[in-house]
Amino acid sequence: MMMMVRASGKLVVIIMVMVTLGNFEEVPILGINGDTSPSQCKEEKDLLVKECKPIIFGSKPSGSCCQRIRVTHVECVCPLVTPKIASLINVKRVIKQIEGCGRTVPHHFKCGSITTP
Repeated sequence: MMMMVRASGKLVVIIMVMVTLGNFEEVPILGINGDTSPSQCKEEKDLLVKECKPIIFGSKPSGSCCQRIRVTHVECVCPLVTPKIASLINVKRVIKQIEGCGRTVPHHFKCGSITTP
């Protein structure tokens, strides 16, 4: 059971990585200049998982999940996308989740081991 909870948490983060890609052009990415600390990234990732976990069970993103998506820094979550985790992602489904938050996915954007179509 504990392993399933950990896997679910990781999957939420990965889905949210893809969802977060939909807003990277509109929100400054502070980490590029070293403004995002490791503790801030951990906090952002934890909040993202907390607010958006229901989407891995097929729910639409809630208002609070979409808000979290808009403020989470891409550089905090992209390093988590390993080849193994990337193989678990249904990109078409994730794009629908992004659209549910009113965002689009940039074409050919590389995030960890995923490149968007």
